[in-house]
Amino acid sequence: MKLVNTLVPVDFRSSIRGPLRRLYLCTFIGCVGVGLTLSLFVIYLHNVRGFSTTFATLLLALSAVVALASAPLWGTLIDRVGPVPVILFVYSADAIALVFWALAHTREQATLTALLIAVFGGAGWGPAGTLLSRLVPPEHRQRAFGVNFLLVNLGIGFGTLISASVVDLKRPDTFVALYIFNAAVTLVAALFYFTLRHHGGAIKELHDDPTKSAQGWREVMRDHRLVRYVVASIFLMIGGYGSLDAGLSLFVVNNLHVSVHAIGIIFFFNTSTIVLVQLWVLNRIDGKSRTRVMGVVGLFWFIFWVILETTLALPAVASIAMLCLAMVVFAIGETMLQPVGSAIVNHIAPEHLRGRYNAAAGISWGVSGTLAPAITALYFSVHLSDWWPIGTGITALVGGSMMMNLRRHISASADGREEAAV
Repeated sequence: MKLVNTLVPVDFRSSIRGPLRRLYLCTFIGCVGVGLTLSLFVIYLHNVRGFSTTFATLLLALSAVVALASAPLWGTLIDRVGPVPVILFVYSADAIALVFWALAHTREQATLTALLIAVFGGAGWGPAGTLLSRLVPPEHRQRAFGVNFLLVNLGIGFGTLISASVVDLKRPDTFVALYIFNAAVTLVAALFYFTLRHHGGAIKELHDDPTKSAQGWREVMRDHRLVRYVVASIFLMIGGYGSLDAGLSLFVVNNLHVSVHAIGIIFFFNTSTIVLVQLWVLNRIDGKSRTRVMGVVGLFWFIFWVILETTLALPAVASIAMLCLAMVVFAIGETMLQPVGSAIVNHIAPEHLRGRYNAAAGISWGVSGTLAPAITALYFSVHLSDWWPIGTGITALVGGSMMMNLRRHISASADGREEAAV
């Protein structure tokens, strides 16, 4: 019991009531589906459907552009109709699109379906983040986002384990079954989100205020704190998730000559590390400068890419071991990034613009998802893929240093230092 009280303080546990519990369950179920097909986009198009790596990576980049372009629309809808109606529509439409993606055989089919999925993916984590912010008081948001991220990775971990045991490059039907199963899991998650409809609708009082109802994206983009955060996040995401999703599976299979089945194992180390250390990390960063924590994230991710670079000189078995170690390092950075970044954005966001603020923060994911595949494709197309990890690591360091510079532009409360002073 003492350990539980240390990892999850009593005052925070008391805030985990019915609606928040259901939201956490929705998070877990939805992320099982994400884990089923995580990082298989390029492998599926190139190794299963027979398209070139250039086509696959460029389609991934184009999908990111479409998701980025649709993000402001979703942010506006969240503020106008509420996060839950947006989630229900996005999840339902995404499930249908995943079925078409599983059955795509031509370039035209793959392109059209990928772009449809990207439109729905443009909503990102904004609706769920907005809903979570409503369900917990401000002093518990950082920890609540951290627990949510723990469940994200627990779900992804289960999904990747299923994926690793099912996919077979010699049997394309295994990929088809995996994507259809993903669609089914997505619909189940939508059903559970439906139970939260009374907590995730539009806030009538805010819409009745003519001053607040007239405000929109112009006010959001005028907030220099948010703009600085987004720019720094773009560099950090290119040095992190963007490049990881765009090229890790390709690098592992084609440069390290490791079996595709190892990808699921590698990501299992990532997700299991997050599950094991997330609560401990939350206690370690509580009351610390959030922007400095983000700088440490950049350092951890730089170390990840350096380890990945060293695997080129190792035999296959040793490469897998080093990749698992690298994923542990990357995961520790993730446990700091997710709760801290979300806490900063939702602290500076006014309630009537919270959906737009979360959507704006998600732009960094969209931009990095656009640029990282293009950068990755350039490395591979000019036969410099062996240098791709170290170049990406330097980008992560740049993003981390820009985050640390943000400290001068936000309040001590937004930076998390006010709690430490208290």
